Amino acid sequence: MQVKDLKPKEGNIDIVVDIVDVGEAREFQKFGKMGRVATALAKDDTGDIKFTLWNDDIDKVKAGDKVHLTNGYVNEWQGEMQLTTGRMGKMEIVGKAEPSEKKDSDSAIRSNIPAQGSEEGQLNVEEENIEDVDDEEI
Repeated sequence: MQVKDLKPKEGNIDIVVDIVDVGEAREFQKFGKMGRVATALAKDDTGDIKFTLWNDDIDKVKAGDKVHLTNGYVNEWQGEMQLTTGRMGKMEIVGKAEPSEKKDSDSAIRSNIPAQGSEEGQLNVEEENIEDVDDEEI
């Protein structure tokens, strides 16, 4: 599967993507449990997509990693698709991203993730679909 083939509310996603950037982790509380969420930017040869990382997965992934997502899910937030492990998915680091020939496009892609400390980058719990988080993800 490739990024261009992804559709909102689609499950059972099996895809390999390169992680371009990982945003700052943000904390939230749901059902009395603390959790963390971060937004990364992932891409393949066909396009890019935001990749929502939960809890321990945040510490596993760095920019420049190649990630294989199995049984993932695509949700949509404010008209933009986001890839996530979901309740049953699994994420595995499978290597390093291949060097990009287009340096300018990488910086343009990176600009889609709000800068650390920017007002836009601050998390309002409702903004990140935290209400859709299952207990298993926390």
